[in-house]
Amino acid sequence: MTKENSNKKIIRKSKARILLVDDEESILEVMKMRLELLGYEVISTLDPNEALDIFTENPDIEILLTDQRMDILSGQELMSKCLEINPFLQTIIFTAYGTIEQAVEAMKAGAFSYVTKPVDPDELEIKVEQALEKRALLKKVHDFEGLIDDKKSEFSGIIGKSSKMKSIFKQILQVAPTDITVSIFGESGTGKELVARAIHLHSTRSNGPFIAVNCAAIPESLLEDELFGHVRGAFTSAVNSKNGVFASADTGTLFLDEVGEMAESMHAKLLRVLETGEVKPLGSDKVRKVDVRLIVATKQDLKKMVAEGKFREDLFYRIHVVPIHMPPLRERKRDIPLLFGHFLQKAMQKTKKQISWIDEDLLEAFKLYDWPGNVRELENMVDFLVAISQEDILSAQLLSSTPLAEFSSKPPVKPLKEARYEFTRKYLEDLLKLTKGNISLAAKHAGYYRADFYKLLERHGLDAASFRKKARKIKPEELSAL
Repeated sequence: MTKENSNKKIIRKSKARILLVDDEESILEVMKMRLELLGYEVISTLDPNEALDIFTENPDIEILLTDQRMDILSGQELMSKCLEINPFLQTIIFTAYGTIEQAVEAMKAGAFSYVTKPVDPDELEIKVEQALEKRALLKKVHDFEGLIDDKKSEFSGIIGKSSKMKSIFKQILQVAPTDITVSIFGESGTGKELVARAIHLHSTRSNGPFIAVNCAAIPESLLEDELFGHVRGAFTSAVNSKNGVFASADTGTLFLDEVGEMAESMHAKLLRVLETGEVKPLGSDKVRKVDVRLIVATKQDLKKMVAEGKFREDLFYRIHVVPIHMPPLRERKRDIPLLFGHFLQKAMQKTKKQISWIDEDLLEAFKLYDWPGNVRELENMVDFLVAISQEDILSAQLLSSTPLAEFSSKPPVKPLKEARYEFTRKYLEDLLKLTKGNISLAAKHAGYYRADFYKLLERHGLDAASFRKKARKIKPEELSAL
């Protein structure tokens, strides 16, 4: 790196704090000077025990740069003690060529990286910057996790603790403060509208209206009127003027569900509104400015529809700014008990019933079933079970008339000895059928001597002769009946 580039690196928006530890004073002084020239705030010490005291008093230090081989504490031992105080600390180990293996072990224990001595200042600068970036990322993820925990009741009924749902919560919090158009993809019943409502709730528009429209539920002839409204006299039955949903959602959020079902004749009109921020009611020659944040959702593959000419490409790119993909319930079965409990509470409130017990087999059936209708189907199933229950327990017997019936009873578990006997007998039967009772060939396939194989057959009550049937001849026209 040139001197000019080095000078540029001195200018930093904020000083990151580094704890520098090495029991060789000359190395310590040179390293401290180089790091301070780069704009870092450096606290240095020759004593690893003193370094631990310093970190205990200053746990927000971002980077630990430490020699691996020191008399009092090794670099890895010092790092481990510091990580107990602050797990976000990033450590870079200095090591000689003969101790690289120890540095690698330190990385396995939590160090960010290592640098060999004599230290290349350019390499160290790069690794320090990378370590700071990693620390910032870890902090951001942790802060999001904390924010999610703090706002559990503010996600508009979205329930889940699986990794996929935590990812959805993070995306909601990231995009909510912006006015960027969001596209939510997912199967029916996965909770796409709940995500849209949560984005609105956490946005700067939360005091404005949230209006949801299902494009698939409105006939093509009425959708334009629903979206843009009309003026009096625009058509025969238009005795009064009507605001469309774009005008009604002004200063708020408009959620267009099943946008993939929208008639192609509406694509250009929707695109114009998104490009100009203006709507033109039916029968009017005047336009109206609207300030609306748009969120769309669909179960369709819009990219495929664009390729097939069924969805306008420029509209696709206009709405496909931030995609959120809702996972189907079968991909997040860890959330099923949590969802079950949530919907059970709601069902008890609606029916005024008290359920005190849940059969474990019933819950297992819920976990085994694939839920093609997703969360909506699960909620309906819980409502059904509570409605038909006559006692304060939801038993597996209640599933007898449902698609979950086949998962509600477990086959009895046989003793291992009995199961092994049955498996071996079935294996021997299949082998004798395959070899048509040929003992030598069957024994060879099974990996037994002929005499031992005979004993195995006797032990399982099998007679090889009964399998020596002459193969019958099959006519070609009989093949279809086999």
